[in-house]
Amino acid sequence: MKTEFNLNELKAADRLPSPSGTALAIMQLVQQNDATVQQVSQLVKIDPALSGRILRFANSAAFGARRPIADIQVAVMMMGMQAVRNFALSLSLISDNSKGYCSGFNYELYWSRSLAISVSSAAITARERTVVPEEAFTIGLLGDIGSLALATAWSEIYGECLGKAEGKQLLALECDRFAIDHNALTLMLLADWGFPPVFLDALKLSFEMKVVGFSRIEQFARQLILARLIGDYCVADETRRTALLPSLIEEASLHAFDEQALLEFIDKIIELWCEWGKLIDVKTDVRQPSLKTATALEPALPGLDLLLVDDDPMMLARLSKQLVASGNRVAVCRDGESALKHVIEHGPQLVITDWRMKPMDGLALCKALRASAFGKNIYIIMLTSTEDEDALVEAFDAGIDDYVTKPISLRMLLARLRAGQRIIMLQRELEKESKDIQRYTAELAAANRRLKSMANTDVLTGLPNRRYALNRLEQESAAALRANQSLSVLMLDLDHFKSVNDTLGHDVGDQVLVHAANLMRKTARSSDIVCRLGGEEFLIIAPNTDSVTALSLAERIRRSIEENQPQGLMLRYPVTVSIGVARSMGSKPSWKELIKWADDALYLVKQGKRNGVKLASSS
Repeated sequence: MKTEFNLNELKAADRLPSPSGTALAIMQLVQQNDATVQQVSQLVKIDPALSGRILRFANSAAFGARRPIADIQVAVMMMGMQAVRNFALSLSLISDNSKGYCSGFNYELYWSRSLAISVSSAAITARERTVVPEEAFTIGLLGDIGSLALATAWSEIYGECLGKAEGKQLLALECDRFAIDHNALTLMLLADWGFPPVFLDALKLSFEMKVVGFSRIEQFARQLILARLIGDYCVADETRRTALLPSLIEEASLHAFDEQALLEFIDKIIELWCEWGKLIDVKTDVRQPSLKTATALEPALPGLDLLLVDDDPMMLARLSKQLVASGNRVAVCRDGESALKHVIEHGPQLVITDWRMKPMDGLALCKALRASAFGKNIYIIMLTSTEDEDALVEAFDAGIDDYVTKPISLRMLLARLRAGQRIIMLQRELEKESKDIQRYTAELAAANRRLKSMANTDVLTGLPNRRYALNRLEQESAAALRANQSLSVLMLDLDHFKSVNDTLGHDVGDQVLVHAANLMRKTARSSDIVCRLGGEEFLIIAPNTDSVTALSLAERIRRSIEENQPQGLMLRYPVTVSIGVARSMGSKPSWKELIKWADDALYLVKQGKRNGVKLASSS
């Protein structure tokens, strides 16, 4: 359930993907009620890359630009400040999270697939309007951000989860290890970043794959499902595409596509996908193989990953051949600058470098490596023609671990490599121990979260219990006060419930409670918090919700329970619910008074005909 997981705890620890730089400044500005298009445009202009991408976005044919747009302010006006905010957020997340430390998580494939989904979402909504295509683009791009968040927050443990499970099994494994799955975390993050409930509700429906109605939210959910299938098709190899095509054709038929029209549409999507990949630095040549053809990773070869640096091509050729013959994996560079770039990109275990090179010599390379986070632990052997004591002291001060004098004896070099390998293996063991400690800490934290979840969860219905409800209401009340927003609560009581227990027994009563709880959970919005207070009493907390919307929500829940009776139970009375609604603004009333008001309104409904909804009077 979405209330089991403490998002603020991870945010405080800086362990989640989050916007930065210009994107963060734009988000903070747009949150202000008096923000203007001109102010947002000025922030966009600060970042040339963002400016170019927004102009490209605004001029895209899929988004209906009638004439070329060359001015940032015009582009922001056309797209809307919220769309610009969301687009900047997306680009920031891509830039900051293109790589990571989760061994089982394919970062390139993740962003490639997400971009394919976003382009598909925008094109589909441009074809059959439900939401603005610019907004659909962002929802498609960030619609699986929860997976990236888990890979970022718990790299090693999540890598193990990915190795053990596929599909829906992964969701269950995630809930067991982290007290939340990646779909629920996606909705939580997007809500925290200020995405409107209409998008979150549609995204939630698309995750559940159970869309039955034809409201705007349900139509957008269907579009997201189709976009996700197209995204999977784009990143699949030929074998997997053949397997995916039947379900894709079936889903596309709900959007008035025949097979030929669908294939032509996908061709256009792939073309746009590749264009956008070049524009925002996302690879689109990444492919996910079918399960039948995917093979396990080859075990690592014996020896070391070496980088050999020397400006003498003859020396490079001879030494690299000898080192490879000794069971090592060898890369070569001709100067210090290219070696530094190779270390950044590939991270070798050991560097063998000549001293005298231009433009960056071996001594400068050592100093640069030791001054950086990526090179401070690399074992470095210097090749030198001198045995001058002062020169060698200077080399050790620069950061070398060992040296070999020229002319080079292969036997001596290999002996020095074995000594380096022992040090490297000790470093690996220390790193493994450190990771084990981190894993044990994370597992302990996950166990604590599960215990906390159990303490805050009603065992029968799976809803948050009274303890959680009151704590969460106090938090939401404080948040509403800070943001000067409305906060509404609904007090619900099942009608004639005592007669169910008295005549049919508590087992039947439990079935009625579970049935009603499921309907409440299903009918409530993604931002609402549905709780069981005890017995037949429930509480729904509705953040940023005024009286009219809260009454509409209450009536929708009342009608849902009345119209969906439990099957197979010989009940004396149909299952119905009485609901009292109360709303606060600012500090009036307090959260404790808010519950009392809603309870008083509920009492008036129960005193009347029941099966009704009443808004509390401020008096």
